[in-house]
Amino acid sequence: MKIGIPREIYPGERRVAATPETVQKLRKLGFDVYIQAKAG
Repeated sequence: MKIGIPREIYPGERRVAATPETVQKLRKLGFDVYIQAKAG
């Protein structure tokens, strides 16, 4: 399964929907995680 993490659309917003730890856990479970360029 593929999971996408998009960047925020609001100006100046730098938060994203996942932490590095969350992404690592998802990858260990076998998920493909994609993070949009310039997210965070």
